[in-house]
Amino acid sequence: MKIYHSIAEMRQFIKTQQGKTLGFVPTMGALHKGHIALVERAKTENDLALCSIFVNPIQFNKTEDLLKYPRTEEADAALLRTVDCDVLFMPSADAFYPKKVEMRMDFGHLETLMEGAFRPGHFSGVGIVLSKFFNILQPKRAYFGQKDLQQCAVVQKLVEELSYDLELVICPTQREGSGLAMSSRNKRLTPNQLQEASRLYKALKQLAEAFLKGRNLDTEKAIVIADLQRNTVFNVEYIEFVDRISLVPASPTHTPTQTAICLAASIGGVRLIDNIIVAEA
Repeated sequence: MKIYHSIAEMRQFIKTQQGKTLGFVPTMGALHKGHIALVERAKTENDLALCSIFVNPIQFNKTEDLLKYPRTEEADAALLRTVDCDVLFMPSADAFYPKKVEMRMDFGHLETLMEGAFRPGHFSGVGIVLSKFFNILQPKRAYFGQKDLQQCAVVQKLVEELSYDLELVICPTQREGSGLAMSSRNKRLTPNQLQEASRLYKALKQLAEAFLKGRNLDTEKAIVIADLQRNTVFNVEYIEFVDRISLVPASPTHTPTQTAICLAASIGGVRLIDNIIVAEA
């Protein structure tokens, strides 16, 4: 596996690979089986699989979250070698942002709901860093997990509106045996908190069942939120029934195939997100 830290060297390597398709898996490190599943799919669908590790400072709303984000570069590189990842790109923040970033991106209604509402400016940071990666790497395909469903919608808008010549590939959420969605943030949870966090997926399944049985969704949401927040175990930020593509609130005419249930909650100061498509629950 080739490892590059320099943008110039990365660009030069890309130039030597003309005619080959590149599958790109952007990450912030602290890799887990969910990331590896993306790399493995990228390998099967492209001539080269390239993974990036970059903790993007401009997408964090709180400095403390940026400082606490797990950094395990050596272990990450070793894990990528086990699946024969072709290239690892690990630029420094100073190299990627030699000057203070002053531009902003606006993703319309996606900025006002769920993650956009609770993390103002977050998606601007995501859009900027991915634009830089796409320009440097010129990938044929980029791979993301469904766990970050709203981010996937943001990336789709970015690709379409800036006319990037690449295919966005959304892969199923990878889960622990308990049902908890795999996330780098899980590494910050204690064993007891990991056990408690598995209740989030159960809550999503419970709400999917309520949807399928035609129950009052506002009532069911209130029940689920009260249960999760009992004894202050969780702080629930939102639970929403939305259109799985546009992410606008689901209407009464939405089918189980069209409807996603999204949530965000924190436990022990660690913020977790998850979602399911009702028809796939």
